[in-house]
Amino acid sequence: MTDVPGIFASNVFNDEKIRERLPRETYESYRASIESGGSLDIHVANAVADAMKDWAIEKGCTHYTHWFQPMTGITAEKHDSFLTPLEDGHVMMEFSGKELIKGEPDASSFPSGGIRATFEARGYTTWDPTSPAFVKDNTLCIPTAFMSYTGDVLDKKTPLLRSMDRINHEAVRILHLFGKTDVTRVDATVGPEQEYFLIDKEMFERRKDLQYTGRTLFGARSPKGQQLDDHYFGAIKQRVKAFMSELDVELWKLGIYAKTEHNEVAPAQHELAPIFTTVNIAADHNQLTMELMKRIARKHSMVCLLHEKPFKGVNGSGKHNNWSLSTNTGENLLKPGKKPEENTQFLLFLSAVIKAVDEYQDLLRLSVATAGNDHRLGGDEAPPAIISMFLGNDLEAIVEAIINGEDYESQGKVIMNTGAEALPEIRKDTTDRNRTSPFAFTGNKFEFRSLGSALNISCPNIMLNTMVADVLSSFCDELEKADDFDSAVRRLIRKTLKQHRRIIFNGDGYTDEWVAEAESRGLLNLKSTPEALKRYTDKKNIELFRRNHIFSEKEVRARQEILLENYIKIIDLEALTMLDMARKDILPGVSAFTQRLAETVQRKRAVSKEINVSAELKLLNKLSDLLGRFSEKLDELESKVGGSTAYRGDIQRHAEYNAREIFPVMEEVREISDEMEMCTASEFWPYPSYGKLLFSVQ
Repeated sequence: MTDVPGIFASNVFNDEKIRERLPRETYESYRASIESGGSLDIHVANAVADAMKDWAIEKGCTHYTHWFQPMTGITAEKHDSFLTPLEDGHVMMEFSGKELIKGEPDASSFPSGGIRATFEARGYTTWDPTSPAFVKDNTLCIPTAFMSYTGDVLDKKTPLLRSMDRINHEAVRILHLFGKTDVTRVDATVGPEQEYFLIDKEMFERRKDLQYTGRTLFGARSPKGQQLDDHYFGAIKQRVKAFMSELDVELWKLGIYAKTEHNEVAPAQHELAPIFTTVNIAADHNQLTMELMKRIARKHSMVCLLHEKPFKGVNGSGKHNNWSLSTNTGENLLKPGKKPEENTQFLLFLSAVIKAVDEYQDLLRLSVATAGNDHRLGGDEAPPAIISMFLGNDLEAIVEAIINGEDYESQGKVIMNTGAEALPEIRKDTTDRNRTSPFAFTGNKFEFRSLGSALNISCPNIMLNTMVADVLSSFCDELEKADDFDSAVRRLIRKTLKQHRRIIFNGDGYTDEWVAEAESRGLLNLKSTPEALKRYTDKKNIELFRRNHIFSEKEVRARQEILLENYIKIIDLEALTMLDMARKDILPGVSAFTQRLAETVQRKRAVSKEINVSAELKLLNKLSDLLGRFSEKLDELESKVGGSTAYRGDIQRHAEYNAREIFPVMEEVREISDEMEMCTASEFWPYPSYGKLLFSVQ
């Protein structure tokens, strides 16, 4: 039996361990620097580094690394040993405060979006003391930010920390206006639900598309998919349970609050959900979770797929970003209370979020824009590309009453009678969970449901924190001038809700009627990644980031370029992989099968011309026709890939070309191939079928 309290955070150099290992005065100086955001005295830094090194060596470490999150979307690390040579030829193990605070990894091959010249190779990592160091693979990992030699941001952590500072400052201002002067800090908190697929390692290794791109570029639907909904919350298979159990233990050792695990809707799909924590730590934890999922799956002869849409025709994988605001006094600012219609503070924060989502819906959309997520959004499994907010019937009724200047009459508690004497009555929640809404209020938080499973959650949370902080700042500026605060705040809430009610939608986001209605409301429908990313550099967005000190204009444009370039590379890679698989494996396989059919026809006719060969001839003619069309489409795809060179000087047009010209031909190639798979004997088809991929793990 696992001693969870005993192992929890055992591989983390958290505040408790720092306090145990530092002299009291040194620890208090360290905490004061962290809480004030001031620079750390070098003597204190040396003491922390020495304690950290001793603890790590006790855990079996010989190396340390500054663990950071460049714009690749994954983590990076360069390992250095604690070893220091002595004059007598011996060595000792040392780690200084200077080495703790600052590192210098080569930045030349990380995406920069043109921020640095090719020859400017130096980059800096700097310790993030708000996220504790941890041990992984006998290496001390120190969470750090990453910047260029010129001081420009090259990572995802730095802007996230900046956005946290902004929302903290403005939320505290608001609360002080309400008389809550004991509040000194407000943190954005997040609990990211992580979906993923597990498939057999042997099957994975026979699929070039999964190995190169993370998704299947070819594959006819299995007779059984998710039609029966029998996988959802079903009994967990033994191999999967063994994987989950080991994953839990390793996550708990790293202080990650892994809480809930279950089977998801699609065959071979699963989910892990953690308990909420501060967004910076949640982002670090989620990166570690994805890394450990992939590593531990291999130990169990499986492969973890984190692509947003690895299999066509079954649900893809998302990552629900549950976002809220909490004070250092333990108050959740998005908790409505028993009478939300009378909770002015809650209504003001709710109004701020509504205004922010409406004014910056483009930023929320582009924060989740990837080539993989384009397959998933709006596919009856994920929210549409149109950003809207779901509040639930009660809150929407309160909003309408405020707008119309009417009194709200609460319906009170609703008790659900189960109708069975043995079962207790239960209280009905005031809101449902609208699974078609991109941004849904779920009781005391907002669930941003548009994230793809592989996404670094820093991206959408930078946007959320920044845009809500900006609205709160404008609220503060207005309310601080008011002679009568109570009247002013009520007027502000009503005015804000009236101006931004268009973003509120409680209905079915999958219908064509909603698309038309959203257009009439003036809401954006940015269907593809290039369309969404184009909005990054809109003037209002650049101004938002600039005045909140999140990004400079140069850094915004660099991020836009990096994301567009990534989209281009992914489409190119998928197209080239498709051509390789089709020409080297699928064409020869189907050709061999048609040859077998032709030989069968000849043999039967040689025996007797009276033998009926109509079935073989019909199949032969069909496959011959499909092969011809397939070959022509492959030539067209190759031509389209080559044609993209004309746009190499304009990255936006290049991305739009890939979306408009290359991707549709890829879909046509796949459609023909999948039809051929349905007509070809399995012994001639070169790749494991969807049935084998989705149902091989027992």
